[in-house]
Amino acid sequence: MGMRSKERGLFELYRDDPERADALVFNRRGILKGGALAAMGAAVGGAIPFSGNMPSGFIPAALAQGAAAGAAPKILKMDGKADLVILGDKPLVAETPEHLLNDDITPNDKIFVRNNGMVPDAFAGDPNSWALTIDGEVNTPLKLTLGELKQKFKPVTYALQMECGGNGRAAFEPKASGNQWGNGAICNARWTGVRLKDVLQAAGLKPGAVYTGHYGADPHLSGDTSKPALSRGVPIAKAMDDHTIIAFAVNGGPIPNIHGHPLRIIAPGWPGSTSQKWLNRIWIRDKEHDGQGMTGTSYRVPIKPMVPGDKADPKNFRILESMPVRSIITNIANGTELKAGTRLVGLRGHAWAGEHSVSDVQVSADYGQTWRKAKVAKPANKYAWQTWTAELTLPSEGYYELWVKATDSTGRSQGHAPGHWNPQGYNGNAMHRVAVLVPA
Repeated sequence: MGMRSKERGLFELYRDDPERADALVFNRRGILKGGALAAMGAAVGGAIPFSGNMPSGFIPAALAQGAAAGAAPKILKMDGKADLVILGDKPLVAETPEHLLNDDITPNDKIFVRNNGMVPDAFAGDPNSWALTIDGEVNTPLKLTLGELKQKFKPVTYALQMECGGNGRAAFEPKASGNQWGNGAICNARWTGVRLKDVLQAAGLKPGAVYTGHYGADPHLSGDTSKPALSRGVPIAKAMDDHTIIAFAVNGGPIPNIHGHPLRIIAPGWPGSTSQKWLNRIWIRDKEHDGQGMTGTSYRVPIKPMVPGDKADPKNFRILESMPVRSIITNIANGTELKAGTRLVGLRGHAWAGEHSVSDVQVSADYGQTWRKAKVAKPANKYAWQTWTAELTLPSEGYYELWVKATDSTGRSQGHAPGHWNPQGYNGNAMHRVAVLVPA
C-alpha cells in the first residue's frame, strides 16, 4: 500500500520559491510553525512525531523524492529488465530503484543501464570469435579472440560493485548537469572473466606504460563512425589489480547485450565509465589517457572546493577514481505505508566504499538526533558491497523518515547533503532517506 495522497501546494512552494517556503513554514529558531506543521502533516498523510528535530528548510522525503517533478516516472519496458526508471532516452539511461536492490547478488534484470552512445546490434557471430586488440606501450601487441582469452588465461569470478560516477547527482543544489540519478546507479553482480593483469603481462608492458585507454563497439550518438562514444581508462596500477577483469559472463551466463556482450572491462570501485562495454581494444599509453570522457570536467572533480554554481576552472580538476562511501535501505520502498500498530521496523540494505571497506553503518528514525548501530556483514570479496541489518523502534503512529549513513575504513562518512559541489555532480553521497507512514 502506498503513502496517502499528498497536497501539491507544499512541494510546489519549495520548488518554486524555497526561501519564501522556509519563511512560511519555519519560525526564526528553525522550528516548524503550528499551522505549517499541520499542513506538512496533511501533506505526508499523518502526524510527525519527531517534528521538533526536523532541520530548518527540510523537505520530507515523501515530497522530496520525485514529487516536485509533478509527473510519474517513465518505466523502462525491455525484455529481461525489471521496472527500471528511465532518466534519458538518447543515450538510454535507466536507474534501479533502491527497493529493487535487496538481493545480495544483483540479478541481470536489476542491473542499471548507462550508455554514452548508441547500443550496438547484438553480435551475430560466435561470441568466441570476438576480437580484442592490446597495443601501444607493449613489447608484443596482441589480437586475441574471446575463445583464446578463455583458453590461455585463468578464469576468475568475483562479486563486484559497479557504480555510475554520477550516482546521487540529484541531491546537489544547485542542480548539476547530467542524468539526475538517485541512489540506484549501482549493482553488485557476479562477474566472470580473466584478469586484465594477466593479459597485460602476456603482452609485456614497456617501462613507459602509464595508463590504459579503453575502446568499445558502441556507435557515437552522432552516427560518426570516426568518433568513439566513450574512451576512458585507468592508471596501470589499477589495471594490474587482481580484481580488474576482462569479463565475458555475469551471474553464470553470457553478458546481456545492453550490458556489453560479449566482452567488457570491470574496474570495480571506480566510476562505471571505466568498465568499457563491447570492448574491442585496450591501448596502453605513455601518458594519462585523453580519450572521450577524460578531459575538461568530464568524470573529474575539483581539487580545491568551488563555489556551488560557479564557473569551473579545468586546471582545478582531477580524474574521478575511487567512488565514495554510500549506503541504501533496500527492504522498504520510499512512501511505504506500514501496518497499523507497527512499532518495530526491521531494516536491511547494502553499503560500499569504492577502494575501501565499510567499517560502520548507523540508522535513525528521528532525523539524526539518535543513531542505532547496524550489523554489517563482511564483503564476499574485495570490491563487493556489504549487507547490513538493523532494527528501529517507532514510538507511535505517524510519518517517519528512516535514515542510513555509512562510514568507510578511512573514517569518511556520509552527510545530510552531498559535499564538494561540482558542475557534473560526481561523488554525491548524501544519506539515503526512506519515508514511511504508520496509520492510526
